[in-house]
Amino acid sequence: MYPVNGGTDRPVPASALAVRDGRIAAVGSPAEASTAVPEARRIDAEGRTVVPGFVDAHAHLHELGLALRRADLTDASSPDAVVEKLRAFVADHAPPSDAWLRGHGWDQTEWTPARLPSRGALDAAFPERPVWLTRTDVHAGWANTAALEATVGLDRLHEMSDPDGGHIHCDRTGTPTGVLIDAAMALVEDHIPPPGAAHQDRALSTALRHTARRGITSLHDAGVGLSALRRVRDFLEKDRFPLRLYAMIDGRGETLEHFCDRGPLHHPSGRLDVESVKFFADGALGSRGAALLEDYADAPGTRGFLLHDSNAFREHVRVAHECGFQVNTHAIGDRANRQVLDAYEHVARESTRPLRRPRIEHAQIVAPDDRPRFGRLGVIASVQPAFAPSDHDWAPARLGPDRLTDAYAWRSLQEAGARLAFGSDAPVEPPDPIRGFHAAVTRRDAGGAPNGGWQPDERLPRATALYAHTQGAAYAAFQEDEIGSISVGKRADFVVLSQDLMTVPSDRLLDTEVVATYLGGTPVHTTPDWPDAH
Repeated sequence: MYPVNGGTDRPVPASALAVRDGRIAAVGSPAEASTAVPEARRIDAEGRTVVPGFVDAHAHLHELGLALRRADLTDASSPDAVVEKLRAFVADHAPPSDAWLRGHGWDQTEWTPARLPSRGALDAAFPERPVWLTRTDVHAGWANTAALEATVGLDRLHEMSDPDGGHIHCDRTGTPTGVLIDAAMALVEDHIPPPGAAHQDRALSTALRHTARRGITSLHDAGVGLSALRRVRDFLEKDRFPLRLYAMIDGRGETLEHFCDRGPLHHPSGRLDVESVKFFADGALGSRGAALLEDYADAPGTRGFLLHDSNAFREHVRVAHECGFQVNTHAIGDRANRQVLDAYEHVARESTRPLRRPRIEHAQIVAPDDRPRFGRLGVIASVQPAFAPSDHDWAPARLGPDRLTDAYAWRSLQEAGARLAFGSDAPVEPPDPIRGFHAAVTRRDAGGAPNGGWQPDERLPRATALYAHTQGAAYAAFQEDEIGSISVGKRADFVVLSQDLMTVPSDRLLDTEVVATYLGGTPVHTTPDWPDAH
C-alpha cells in the first residue's frame, strides 16, 4: 500500500489500513489496524496494491456520459470510415428518422490525407437527418447540410464572417464545408434540441459507472452550468452519486452570476464542492485554434486566436476572484498561457488578497521565460499526460522542431516550480488514470510508440506521477486535508490494483486492473473475485 503522504518522494509503503465511519482510522501493520478498529471486518487483498483514490483534475462528467451514448468515432481512419460507424450506430440504436445523429471523436490528423472533412461525405449518407460530430478535442464540429439548414442556415453561414474566437471553415471557393471551430460551433450547437431528462440521467449514470471502474473517486468537472449541478444534487439526494465532484462553473453565462451572489457551495455529503470558475483563453492545437506567439509551422500566417482581449480577460479574472472563487483557465498555446499568467499577476497585484490557488488548465505550450512564473505566482499546472503520446504524430508539424521543446513539458514545468495536477480531459481522452500514469512515466502510447518515449527528458518519476493524480490534484481543489492520501483522519477513498504501479516493468503498466474502488470506505466498484463484490 502506498499512502502518498510524503510529498512527491518515493512513497513509503504500509501493509494495512482500518476504516471507521467512512474515514481512515489507522495505517500501518495489520496489528495496528486491528487495534484501532477491533470490530472491523477484515479483507485480505492477497498481495494486491492499494493506492489513494485517483483524482481526475480535469474532465467533463456530463459530456463523458453523453459521448459514451453517442457514435464513437475515435478509431475512424477516414471520412468514409466515419460514415460507416454512423450507419452502424443507426442500425444498432434505431433512432427516430428525424432525430439528430450525434457522434464524437473524429480526428483528421489520423487520416490520409490529414485534412479537415466536408459535409459532402455526410450528405451522401444522411441527406435529411441532421448530423453533428465533435472532434476528439471538442474544439471543432462537423455538420452535414441538413444540420446547417436546421440551425444557422447555409446561405446565412456563407455570408457570415468568423465570430470572435472561432472560425467557419470554407473550401477554396469560399463555401462553408460544415466544419466549425471553437466559438463558431455555437452556430449549430446552441440550436440542437437538448436531450431529454431521462436521457441525461442515463448518461450521467453511465459516466459514474465508467469513472468508478477506473478507480476515480474524485473528479474536477471543467465548466458546468446550473442544470448540470441540479442533476448532480438530485442524484446526491437519491444516493446515486458514487463520486466526489469539484465543479468549475462555466464563466461564460448565468452560472457565475448565480454563484457570485450566493458564494461557494459545499454539499453536506462531501461529494459536491463549487468554488472555482472555468474560463477559456484559446482553442486547441489540433484544429489550429491554440493561440501561438509565432505562426503555425504548417500554416504560415496563422497563429490561432485568443478568445478575449487582455483587458477583458483581466476583468473576468478580477470579478471571479472578488466573488471568492478560484480561477481556472484553459490555455493551450504559448500566447494564451502568457496572457493568462499576465492576467493572474495583474489581478493579484491589484487585489487586497491573494488569488486562491489559480490554475491553468492544459498549459500545453509554455515559453521557457514563462515557466518560472507558475511557481512565482503560485499557479497550478493542471495537465493531461495522455495528450503527449496521443499528439506525438502530428504536433511536430504544427509547432516545428524548435518550439516543440516548449510543448507537453510537464517535467520542465515542475522543475521550474509549478505544482502539477493530473487529469484526462475526458471525453477528449479516456478517463483512465493508469493510462495517464503510463504516459507520464514512459512518454509512449499504448502500442509502445515512439521507442524510448516522445521527448524522453520530460518523463516523470513514478512517485511524482502518482502524487499528481492523487494528493497533487487534491491540493488543486483545496482538498488535500480530506482526500488524496491514505492518512489517518482523511476520507477512506482508496483503490485496489492488480499489481504494483511503482515496481512493475513499464511495458506492463497498462496491464494494471482496478480490482476495487472505495469511496468513504464503501465499495463503488469491484471485480467479481473481490471479497466485497456486489
